[in-house]
Amino acid sequence: MTHLFKIIFSAFALFATVANLQSATDPRPNILWIVIEDASCHIGPYGETAIDTPNIDALAAQGVTFDSAFVTAPVCSASRSAMITGMYQSSLGVHNHRSQMDSGKGEGSPSYHDSYRLPIKMLPELFKEAGYHTALNSGVSSKGNSGKTDYNFLWHRFEYDSAHWLDCPEDKPFFAQFQLKGGKNRGDDSGSVDPGKMRLPPYYPNHPQLKEDWAEYLNSWLKVDRELGEAMQQLEESGLLDNTAIFFITDHGVSHLRGKQFLYDEGIRVPLIVRLPKGSSAGTRRDDFVSQIDVSAASLGLAGIEIPKYMQGRNIMAQEYKPRKVMFSSRDRCDETVEILRSVSTPRFKYIRNFLSYLPHSQPNQYKDGKTISKTIRALNDAGKLNELQARIFNPIRPKEELYDLKKDPNETVNLAADPKYQKVLKSHRERLYAQMERSRDLGLIPEPILEDLGKRYGSKYKVLRQSENKTMVRDLIAIIDAGENNDIAALRKSLNDENPAVRYWAATWLGIRKNAGSSKALIQATKDSDPAVRVASALALARTGQPEKGEAIILETIIDDNWLAGMYAIRALEWSGIRTPAAQAAVTKAIDNPYEFTRRIAKRLSSQF
Repeated sequence: MTHLFKIIFSAFALFATVANLQSATDPRPNILWIVIEDASCHIGPYGETAIDTPNIDALAAQGVTFDSAFVTAPVCSASRSAMITGMYQSSLGVHNHRSQMDSGKGEGSPSYHDSYRLPIKMLPELFKEAGYHTALNSGVSSKGNSGKTDYNFLWHRFEYDSAHWLDCPEDKPFFAQFQLKGGKNRGDDSGSVDPGKMRLPPYYPNHPQLKEDWAEYLNSWLKVDRELGEAMQQLEESGLLDNTAIFFITDHGVSHLRGKQFLYDEGIRVPLIVRLPKGSSAGTRRDDFVSQIDVSAASLGLAGIEIPKYMQGRNIMAQEYKPRKVMFSSRDRCDETVEILRSVSTPRFKYIRNFLSYLPHSQPNQYKDGKTISKTIRALNDAGKLNELQARIFNPIRPKEELYDLKKDPNETVNLAADPKYQKVLKSHRERLYAQMERSRDLGLIPEPILEDLGKRYGSKYKVLRQSENKTMVRDLIAIIDAGENNDIAALRKSLNDENPAVRYWAATWLGIRKNAGSSKALIQATKDSDPAVRVASALALARTGQPEKGEAIILETIIDDNWLAGMYAIRALEWSGIRTPAAQAAVTKAIDNPYEFTRRIAKRLSSQF
């Protein structure tokens, strides 16, 4: 950051802080977020040449373009929850996609609803308390409806003031959000992209169906460009453009096989353009790491509102801003698909930790498997028409670690984790990740049914790792997973008796993965554990060691449980166990009407296997 750059933002921050003393009206800047769904950096300011995006290009010319902006999660509810709070979703306990809802998709058991409320305030609450008008719109039109939130927590105690900033009183500044469909506008016929000219990344096959989908995705950016133009015109005609800070960002990457829901750059690297009041710093480019949670802190900073100490975002516009040296992202359960991925990026390297290395990248998922692009690529794989790189995502297991040289390999295709030349780099990135997981109180390694109960016990998931008795839990869970990956059977057996049910869960799980028949007696005993998740994990382990009959009853009876996440884990265990008995069929048929949506999804998928 140049000295002049610092001076500009220092002066602006001072202006924002004392402005209300200088005039009877409130001259503090308006803050407008334009948030686009399901889209990566395929626009003019980032080098895309297949489409013209004149309004986005103009915004970049008038503002600051960030070349290294990332989301903290590659799926909407986790990402949006992080952005609206300025905190990592894995610290808040909102990391599992649509896991803390009391209605709609992912609605949890009513007995847990109270624990779905956060003990911190989200950004619009802070703005409202500071005297700002808050608005949320589904688009740019003044006739729009309240826009998408997908916040993965209960927030009914707060209401936005209106559905559009145009309703803001003249004596108030506004904090407003335009939520644009972006990449979900597939099929928009106003574009002119020729599918035949599409050049796909090397990890996708050069197939007409995929090229057509990519063309439709780029066409969706053209609609966003028009919508941005409308928004800028609204502000200019209202005389507010010069006093409005505009943040233009997507909620995560493009919805493609290796994009949305994955930690490759296609899923987590996003465009971020910030236009400051009066066109300050116009045409600036920055390549320092910026996280979406930094947008929250910067928005508060520009408005002269104190940034809460609990907020993990950084004010990227502050004079004292210290650029991030590393970037962390994570992916956890998406709908019915249990997953635990963590990544750390430095300017040169990307490290990905696969905590479920014993499963394929392409686990069953109703949402992604239903997409034409996924069906096409899977069919090509089944026909043996993919090369090794393109078929890699379908491998039955995956490496526990991935390391990519982003300078030499920007498409993240050559995994260097096993290369002796890169062991120091691998070790340093691993250590940085583990330190971050402890420092940020990452809840991701706690099996979700157990986390659900802990959240209820302590009042919210956010509070779980803030308890003195749980201060070593992250470290302990990393250690037991390492023991499983290193085939340390003695440590796994010993940990079946650990006082922490999360440790017992992982011990049972890895004894099953290792197919350790010598642990049968201990696993049978573990099916009587006090925790339903541990009982299910032990029953699945028995099935994996060739003794499905010894755990079948446990799995089937747990599908119906007061803890709906335990029920989902049970039917998931049934799917992976291979148990297809008449009793299992009856349980699956019954589960099709289960109160938990994601249990129903697995049941419907399983019903065709009997």
